[in-house]
Amino acid sequence: MIEELVPDSVVVVEAYGHDEPENAALYPEEAALVALAVAKRRREFTVVRACARRAMEKLGVPPQPILPGERGAPRWPSGLTGSMTHCEGYCAAALVRAADLASLGIDAEPHELLPEGVLESVSLPGERVRLRDLAGTHPAVHWDRLLFSAKESVYKAWFPLTGKWLDFSEADIEIVVDPANPLSGALRAELLVPGPLVGGERRGVFEGRWTVQGGLVATSVTVPHA
Repeated sequence: MIEELVPDSVVVVEAYGHDEPENAALYPEEAALVALAVAKRRREFTVVRACARRAMEKLGVPPQPILPGERGAPRWPSGLTGSMTHCEGYCAAALVRAADLASLGIDAEPHELLPEGVLESVSLPGERVRLRDLAGTHPAVHWDRLLFSAKESVYKAWFPLTGKWLDFSEADIEIVVDPANPLSGALRAELLVPGPLVGGERRGVFEGRWTVQGGLVATSVTVPHA
């Protein structure tokens, strides 16, 4: 699913339902982080890391622990960048050589309405107007959940480049529907704070893709070097 949303240089490994990738086990230092967590949290933590290690292998990098850094962002092996996501019934990791992309963010969510009151706390007034317009023309998509997922992907692409928090209100996201497939399309995020410097250029806009499939909504944001 997410493989459809990213450039060919990105390796994506996914796990659906209760399937677990081969060698789905934690390193001791990883296991210590979730020793007291509930079973669901431990399983998702384990499976998403197994996906990431399989992606490392496909890129020719020996599997190794994936430990959280500042604000919980994963610390990737030298020469790689990537993103992970998990929700009920789905885990995925996307990795790419740092020479091929400056940054990458992915997110997956259940394709259902956000809890009451959440949309107002994560969106801008203009975004809500656009969501109402989209709902009028394409009612099969839960646009509020899609916007939330897009904000998550924007943040995951932003943080490795800046090391700073990005509030939900600091990115204005426009969602574009693919005329050939109304369950997929493009994302454009205008940053409302100074964007990161990438290759000496200030990036004020992030772009990405989205899809709705199999009861899930998935988004990606990729930041090229140029």
